[in-house]
Amino acid sequence: MMFTGLGFAGFQAFWPLLLIAFMGTLNPSSGDVSVFLPLEQSLLARSVGDKDRTLLFAFYSVSGSLMGALGTLFAAVTDLGPKWLGIGALDIMRLLFVLYAALGAAAAFIYRGVSDTRVKVGGTPHVPLGASRAIVYRLTALFSVDAFGGGFFVQTILALWLLQAFRLPVATASTIFFWTNLFTAASYLAAVPIARRFGLINTMVFTHLPSNLCLVLIPFMPNLAVVIGLLLLRSLLSQMDVPTRTSYVMAVVTPPERPAAASLTAVPRSLASAVSPIIAGYLISLSSFGWPLLIGGVLKIGYDLTLLAMFRHVRPPEERINSSAPPQ
Repeated sequence: MMFTGLGFAGFQAFWPLLLIAFMGTLNPSSGDVSVFLPLEQSLLARSVGDKDRTLLFAFYSVSGSLMGALGTLFAAVTDLGPKWLGIGALDIMRLLFVLYAALGAAAAFIYRGVSDTRVKVGGTPHVPLGASRAIVYRLTALFSVDAFGGGFFVQTILALWLLQAFRLPVATASTIFFWTNLFTAASYLAAVPIARRFGLINTMVFTHLPSNLCLVLIPFMPNLAVVIGLLLLRSLLSQMDVPTRTSYVMAVVTPPERPAAASLTAVPRSLASAVSPIIAGYLISLSSFGWPLLIGGVLKIGYDLTLLAMFRHVRPPEERINSSAPPQ
């Protein structure tokens, strides 16, 4: 994070910036796709019991979403800074990259206080995938389709489309994304009682489906107010599958396999989501119609229906205890 921020702030030539973009930690979405993610997930899964696992991942996601909401507000500085501070927009962007590097330094100090000894290790060493290999491979394939669809409308692409379709200033777009991130944070917490009542897979699918329908409708809406309303409604529903998805993966594998399962389900998602923004950018250059949103929404609906068909009977331990269904 430190080298990425300082690199973007210091270099001006295209090729060094492209190399930093490829090697560094920045990504066009508002989420984390870095190496931190699978390591954190496996540590967190070992720190609580089965019935509290989804709640823990919900708070984990909420903290990231709230900080992401705060970060989107800083994007407005590129519009407002020249008026307030008399500094050019490009110089302000460089300062924001320096701030990003400083946050990386702060994270380094925080990580120094994290230790494996603070979680329930149980003396069992980490192992590669064994008995859970088949289910993890199937989940990885499905999650990659979901990530590929989501890449068509990552926050950067969505901001670009709003700018092109409605001539929306950056400051206005940053305000919209601030509120969508806040709504997303609320959805993470709402996912916990819903998952306890209806199960992890049902929560993932039946909250994701209506959010993707909102996405499919957006390109056909000529009114900006309706588009913003659909984006906010979608943000209330679309991310309930994040803590439930992570909890589900950690639940259906054995504890020693969790680091390998977290890595295998995270890395292909990152690779899949890296391809679709290229296609989305090309589509936006051809037309102001929201083809990326329509295509991404349809792909994600297909993912939802396939996930339900393949895994509705594969239940995590806490759901088996509360039902008469035999273990899968």
